[in-house]
Amino acid sequence: MKSNLIQQTLEQLRSQRMLTILSIVGTALSIFLIMVVVMMQQVKVVPFAPESNRDRFMHVRYASIVEREQELYASNGCMSYKTAMEQIGSLSTPELVTIYTDGTWKFSAGLPGQPVTPAELRNTDDNFWKVFDFTFISGKPYDKADFDAGLPVAVMCESTARRIFGTSDATGREFMLNYAPFRVCGIVKDVSSLAESSYAQIWIPASASSSMQDTWCGDLMGNFSATILARSTDDFDDIREEFERRVEDMNKKITDTGWKFITIGRPYTQEKDAVSKSSNLEPDLEGDRRSRMVVYLILLIVPAINLSGMTESRLRKRAAEIGVRRAFGCTRPKIFGQLLSENLLITAAAGIIGWVLSMVFAMLFSTELFTRGFSYTSVPPSIDISMLVQLSTFFTAIGFCFLLNLLSSGLPAWNASRGNIVNALNKKQ
Repeated sequence: MKSNLIQQTLEQLRSQRMLTILSIVGTALSIFLIMVVVMMQQVKVVPFAPESNRDRFMHVRYASIVEREQELYASNGCMSYKTAMEQIGSLSTPELVTIYTDGTWKFSAGLPGQPVTPAELRNTDDNFWKVFDFTFISGKPYDKADFDAGLPVAVMCESTARRIFGTSDATGREFMLNYAPFRVCGIVKDVSSLAESSYAQIWIPASASSSMQDTWCGDLMGNFSATILARSTDDFDDIREEFERRVEDMNKKITDTGWKFITIGRPYTQEKDAVSKSSNLEPDLEGDRRSRMVVYLILLIVPAINLSGMTESRLRKRAAEIGVRRAFGCTRPKIFGQLLSENLLITAAAGIIGWVLSMVFAMLFSTELFTRGFSYTSVPPSIDISMLVQLSTFFTAIGFCFLLNLLSSGLPAWNASRGNIVNALNKKQ
């Protein structure tokens, strides 16, 4: 039955080549456009190294404090390390919590007596290397003992090591970071700047810099953000509740500062954090989803209307064939199902072409597509094929193909199956 359907579909394609070509091109372009839009969103949420656990991440990127009495004044931004530790680092529900500076800072790095090279640096704690799964080429990350001692050690990405040392085999070697001596303890594979929470070119213990002392608003605000690794997505609500209790406990301790913390729905999941536009407003995740659905519908309905006309034209030329099949006892539902299945084969083939084109386009134009409007880094995002070839994107493409098939061929196939037998035999359908 399946082979007969495929043979019949191929025969119909050969007999109406121009309409077939137009249908395939139109469908492929439609899926191409939709998948480009989907990929622009999905690279923000799909897991890839070193953020392979994004489905279990929760972020407290910023904190918000308001004047305790009248709430006339507010400050929104990153936390001090002390605040982050008290509110987030002490949580018992998650598997792990890491605290690090938000974004990257430009530093100069090089060997003594040689020209320096700019590098993007991030200050972290020791848990950073347990929450994010970096690929170490050599050496190892700094541990809790190194962090507690404030040792001047650094993890460096492969390309930066080559720029500074002329080789990626640089573990154990010393270099100057803003004219202060540091020792390389490990080398990792380069990280795409799309991994916003973990990206940098050099990572050092926050205790080995002045970032922990750079605070304001009574030592409440500073340079740090936090990422929570939940044991399971089922723990998200419990983590929020425990976080709110920690915030309330801290508010009782800081009455003399005249400030109090408000949570604004934090911590956020990876998807909610990805749509955040400011530090003082809770992201409207449902609104963002609705907006994306409207875009998808527009990209589906407009080509579906044009493809529906071409499908109607193809079926009109097959009126006599449909009439004969009806005359020999083929039921209307069976004809409808066969016509829909034939068109689904065409849509699926065109959809695969459109999906492949979208991936090629994304690889070639990654800078234009994936660079965010606001970013701490000037390094354009690098795209690996593993970021784009995900089961979620594949099944999304299949789903859009199925919807496009229903929209473009459902009504024409229904009309063809419901037509009068006599008119169909006389090609007057």
